[in-house]
Amino acid sequence: MKGSFLSRAIVLSVILPCVAVAQAPGPASPPPPAAAAPGAPAATAPAQGRVQPNYPVPYPPASVPDITAVLNRVHGYLDSVTPTRLVDRTTNQDITDSSQPNPNATVARGDFLLTSYEWGVTYSGMLLATEVTGDKRFANYTAQRLKFIAAIAPLFRAQAAAAASSAPPPAAAPAGQPPGLGASGAGRTNPLRQVLTPRSLDDSGSMCAAMIKTQRANLGVDLRPLIDNYIDWIGTKQFRLPDGTLARNRPLANALWLDDLFMSVPALAQMGKLTGERKYYDDAVRQILQFSDRMFAKEKGLYLHGWIQGMDPHPAFHWARANGWALMAMVELLEVLPQDHPGRGKVLDLYRAHVRGLAACQGGDGLWHQLLDRPDSYLETSASAIFVYSIARGINRGWLDMLAHGPMVSLGWNAVAKKVNDKGQVEGTCVGTGMGFDPMFYYYRPTSVLAAHGYGPVLLAGAEMIALRQGKGNAAGISDGTTQFARTPPSF
Repeated sequence: MKGSFLSRAIVLSVILPCVAVAQAPGPASPPPPAAAAPGAPAATAPAQGRVQPNYPVPYPPASVPDITAVLNRVHGYLDSVTPTRLVDRTTNQDITDSSQPNPNATVARGDFLLTSYEWGVTYSGMLLATEVTGDKRFANYTAQRLKFIAAIAPLFRAQAAAAASSAPPPAAAPAGQPPGLGASGAGRTNPLRQVLTPRSLDDSGSMCAAMIKTQRANLGVDLRPLIDNYIDWIGTKQFRLPDGTLARNRPLANALWLDDLFMSVPALAQMGKLTGERKYYDDAVRQILQFSDRMFAKEKGLYLHGWIQGMDPHPAFHWARANGWALMAMVELLEVLPQDHPGRGKVLDLYRAHVRGLAACQGGDGLWHQLLDRPDSYLETSASAIFVYSIARGINRGWLDMLAHGPMVSLGWNAVAKKVNDKGQVEGTCVGTGMGFDPMFYYYRPTSVLAAHGYGPVLLAGAEMIALRQGKGNAAGISDGTTQFARTPPSF
C-alpha cells in the first residue's frame, strides 16, 4: 500500500510540471494581417483565441510591389557603386578620350569589378528584371557597362601590347595557359585582362553568357568580338579531361569544380542560340551529363562541390552555392535547348532530381545552409537566391509542379528579401570559396555585403518571382493557415 502511494506520488510529480508547461501562455499574438495583394485571395481571419505562429520571416506570398521594391533597392545601390569612368591612375582625373594611348589609364574603382563572373550574373539579372517589369533602368545598367567595356577594350589591348614589347621575355606559361595580358609586370594592372585574355572558365563563361544575352536583346552595343574571344577560350583552350569534361589542375591535378558548370554551360547554350550551331548545345549537354556522372549523389539528390580523379574514398561536401551554380546551369540550358535535342530529357531528369534533393533540405525559415545536408552550418543567401530563381523558372516553364514547389519558392524569396538591407546591399553571402576536403573550411567561410556573388542571384530570383506572381501563381495566398498556389475550391 505504501509502495502504491509512493508510485502515485512520483507519477504526479512528473505529470504536473508538464501540464503546467503545456498551459503556460505563449507569445503575444501578432496584429491582424494586412490586406491581401491584388489578385490574391484574402487570408481567413484566425479563429477567436487561436495562438498565431511567430514566424521569423513574412509567411504569405510576397506581392509584386513588394518584390519590385527589393529589386529597386538593389539596383539603386549597384548603380551608385559601379562607376563607368576611365581615370588616370596617378592623378585619379577622368580621361575623356579613350582613343589616345595612355599607360596610366585604368577604370575608376567601385565596390565591385565590372568584368568578374559574379558581375556576369548581375548583368543577366538586370536584363531579366527589365524583361519582367518593363522598367528599362535595369537593362540600361547592363547596356551602359558593357558598352563601356567594349569602348575601352582597344585602349587596354594596345596598352598591354606596348607594355609587353618593352618588357623582358616572360617565363614560359604553364601548360594550357597562354602568355600575354596580365601575365606579368604592367599586365597585372590591366583592368580588362579577364576580357581580353581569359585564362580560366571564371574569366570567361559568365560574362560571355551575359554579353550574348545583351547582344540578342538588341540594346545598341556590338559585343560580338568579345563574345567570340570568350567562346574560343571555353571551346578550344580550357583544360579538359580525355573525355572532353572541362577541368582544372588545381587544387590537385584533374579536378572538377561544380562551379564550372555555370562558368561554361550557359555560355555554350547561349552561343548555340545566337549562331544556331548544334555543336555548342552538344558540348553543353555533355558537360551536364559527365559532371553528373562523377558528382551527383543520387541518394541525396545533391552534388559534390569538387571531384578529384583517382581520389578514393572521395570526401563529399555538398556546398550550397556550387549546387546553385549547377542547378542554374541546367535551367539556362533547358531555356534554349531545342526540344528535339537527344540530351534534353536526361538534363530535365537531372534538374528535377536535384530540385527534389534541395526541397528536402530547405531550412525552416526559408534559406538553405552553407553545407546543404548539415543544418548546423550557417544559412547562406546567394545559394538560396539561386535556388529560388531556378525553381521558380521551372514552375513558370512547366518543368515543375506549381502546387508542390510554389510554397517552397515563396518562402525562399521571403527569406532572401529579408537579407536585402535598406541600402540595397545583400547580407549573408559567403565570400569566394575554393574546393575543400574538411568541414571547418566551409563552416567558417566569412560572409560580407561586398561578396559580389549575392547580387545577381537576388535580381534573378526577384524577377522570376514577379513572373510567377503575375502568371501561374497569381492566385497564391493563405488557405487554412498555409501557403497554397491555387484557388480554394468551391464549398460542397
